[in-house]
Amino acid sequence: MTKADIVERVYEKVGTSKKESAEIVETVLDIIKENLKNGEKVKISGFGNFSVRKKRPRRGRNPQTGGEIEITARKVLTFKPSQVLKKVLNS
Repeated sequence: MTKADIVERVYEKVGTSKKESAEIVETVLDIIKENLKNGEKVKISGFGNFSVRKKRPRRGRNPQTGGEIEITARKVLTFKPSQVLKKVLNS
């Protein structure tokens, strides 16, 4: 499913214009991105939790050469589904 598909679904269900539906979807995504960028968790009831986790630098291996490489520190996005979503997926 793409962002365009989500906009189309919002358009069909809410009845706003496609332009307004696109603005709504874009606004919601911008709010989520901004909160994650600021290090805040995003909890969507009945769906799940998004959070940003920091990973430390570590040693790794280049699979082609077998040589050791340094993997830099970075931030990763994690998602933990809610129990409601898990039940929907496993029913």
